[in-house]
Amino acid sequence: MRHSESVPAYDNLPPGSGEVITSVANPRVKQLVELRKRRTRDATGHTVIDGYDEIRLALDAGVTIDALYFCPELVNDPARLGLADTIARRGTAVVRLGRAAFGKASYRESPDGWLAQVALPAGRLSELRLPPQPLVLVAESIEKPGNLGAMLRTAEAAGVDAVVAASAVTDWGNPNVVRASKGTVFALPIASAPTGQVIEWLRSTGCSIVVATPDAERLATDVDLTGAVAIVVGAEHAGVSDLWRAAAERSVRIPMSGRVNSLNVATSAAVMVFEAVRQRSADGARPVG
Repeated sequence: MRHSESVPAYDNLPPGSGEVITSVANPRVKQLVELRKRRTRDATGHTVIDGYDEIRLALDAGVTIDALYFCPELVNDPARLGLADTIARRGTAVVRLGRAAFGKASYRESPDGWLAQVALPAGRLSELRLPPQPLVLVAESIEKPGNLGAMLRTAEAAGVDAVVAASAVTDWGNPNVVRASKGTVFALPIASAPTGQVIEWLRSTGCSIVVATPDAERLATDVDLTGAVAIVVGAEHAGVSDLWRAAAERSVRIPMSGRVNSLNVATSAAVMVFEAVRQRSADGARPVG
């Protein structure tokens, strides 16, 4: 079966890129599809980044691209085609895909013509280096990649010093985590470990553990979130586990006036993190408790 064919030249493309993979059965396309599976990511140590902006952010964060895949027909801005030339000049494999092949490899509903294969983001507690008085976000047993990715975007925007997945259900390399995080998974210090290990690590760093739960008596706005603090949010349905409740120095709830007594976990994390940011700012009022 023929998997490639000659195509017209495009401006700003790397030298020698006149062949395009058109078959959805091509081994490279199959390899990209396989990386949607966690067992394949764990076995190979790789994942994919889907999207131009996400790839650019990863590059800015120092991530090495192992292979770049692009489809000129799907690229709306011709100026962006220069990325293929930039990557090719670094000695990285740059592979052109036809529209059908790219659609098969991409996991987005409306792909923009860019995919990159990269090593999985690092995720070890022992590799995290915290500054004095750190702000850490801990997410326990989050199931939905979109929620975990959204928390990473919030953490990056708020200047959180590290994000830790405790007893992780979803891995950091999940392509939907990468997508939902807008690539910030590669720009933030992150780690994964069982809850017990995370608790021990936080205690070794001097972080005060603050658990967010709807049944807490104290409001988050009434509790001091300055200093070395780890804010803990729990799984979508079960919330934080008993291990975290027992380990917490303080349990707090988010002020709510409506009939629903809980928020989406990513929203809860955003509210808690930015309350901590407010308190830590020069003009923020700092509670004493």
